[in-house]
Amino acid sequence: MSSLKRKAGSSSQPGSSDAKKPKQNGNIMSFFGAPKPGGPLNSSPTTTATRSTTSSQSQSQPTNSNTASSSSAIPDPATVTRKFNKEKWVASLTPEQRELLQLEIDTLDESWLAHLKEEIVTREFLDLKRFLKREWETKTVFPPREDVYSWSRHTPLPTVRVVILGQDPYHNHNQAHGLSFSVRPPTPAPPSLRNIFIGLSRDYPTTFAPPPGKGGLLTPWADRGVLLLNTCLTVRAHEANSHSGKGWEKFTQRVIDLVNERQKRGVVFMAWGAPAGKRVSRVDGKRHLVLRSVHPSPLSAHRGFFEGGHFRKANEWLETKYGREGRVDWSLVEGRSVFDDAVEANGKEEGGKGKDEKEVKGGDDDDEFEGGEIFDEEGLKEVEAVVEKVETQEEDGGKEEMKTELVVKKKGDEEEGGDENAVPDEERTDKMEE
Repeated sequence: MSSLKRKAGSSSQPGSSDAKKPKQNGNIMSFFGAPKPGGPLNSSPTTTATRSTTSSQSQSQPTNSNTASSSSAIPDPATVTRKFNKEKWVASLTPEQRELLQLEIDTLDESWLAHLKEEIVTREFLDLKRFLKREWETKTVFPPREDVYSWSRHTPLPTVRVVILGQDPYHNHNQAHGLSFSVRPPTPAPPSLRNIFIGLSRDYPTTFAPPPGKGGLLTPWADRGVLLLNTCLTVRAHEANSHSGKGWEKFTQRVIDLVNERQKRGVVFMAWGAPAGKRVSRVDGKRHLVLRSVHPSPLSAHRGFFEGGHFRKANEWLETKYGREGRVDWSLVEGRSVFDDAVEANGKEEGGKGKDEKEVKGGDDDDEFEGGEIFDEEGLKEVEAVVEKVETQEEDGGKEEMKTELVVKKKGDEEEGGDENAVPDEERTDKMEE
């Protein structure tokens, strides 16, 4: 399943007979057919309305009756590239620059490239590309090369309404595909993502449901304006943080700064964990909404992530800026919307913790979220997870409550790793993967 999106401002003609044929002098994008708007699941009506700017994109999409639609909620991505002559810019590059930057030329969405073109010709970024060239020639690197900039194609700059920051990409096979926290089927949702789903089920207790089959594909969010950005965009297989400090951090900081500068009406930044908090330190808090909390990793989520209410807070704030049509539908199940039963969901939240209480505190599916195979079998063979559950009984209501404590023990010498589950304390949160 391809996550590639047509670049904004592309000169390709809709319906061209050779849309899926590689050209002799073509680029990496020529091996992939024209993408369907909205990704593998139905995008929100807002996104569908604004992205259908060509005949090839004007496919009808089913809409949820309780979700308003407006073409003004998200600007047309092409507007940002009207003054950017990509061909002229490419022609201005030296032969070495063109060779090193071919991936950016071919796969970085033009709405981003128009503003990042000066950044990617700096000495630091070209040194990063020289390093990556050697890595790609001699090592296995994730995500696949064509997915490194998939975040830019799913979420063009003018469409960004929410930014969710990750750190290192997942470093095992069939995991990373260029969107922070997201994994493609049949890979099951990793632990931090499962905790994100628990947080969502608290914000929308009667309407949110995780993807079927324990999945973790987040492309519907990206297509609805949620920028899922890792601060490091590549990693060597099975070696967490192996590409950190090589230049990606400066580049992705520029991406964050661009959103801060260019999105005048305001967006929501979700900064989970200390490293993400540092990344948004320059964000204008008067124009944008910055939501901070601990990381959703199993080692820290219990310290406030579940109670943060970030997803509902984001939508409440977006509604004040863009109207109801500007909210993000966090649903990941085809044909469903978190707004389908908003009145009942609000009543559940005001009257209690909602139906997810059982899921988070005990229930039949407790092992899915709190225990089981929460560690990367291939990357952390020497790690043992012990989940201790203590059952308490409330005197008045007779309500059972489960308290979960996660104890991590490592055999032998301690290693510096980037896996989200290998962090023993708060002081090493900057070593966490997504």
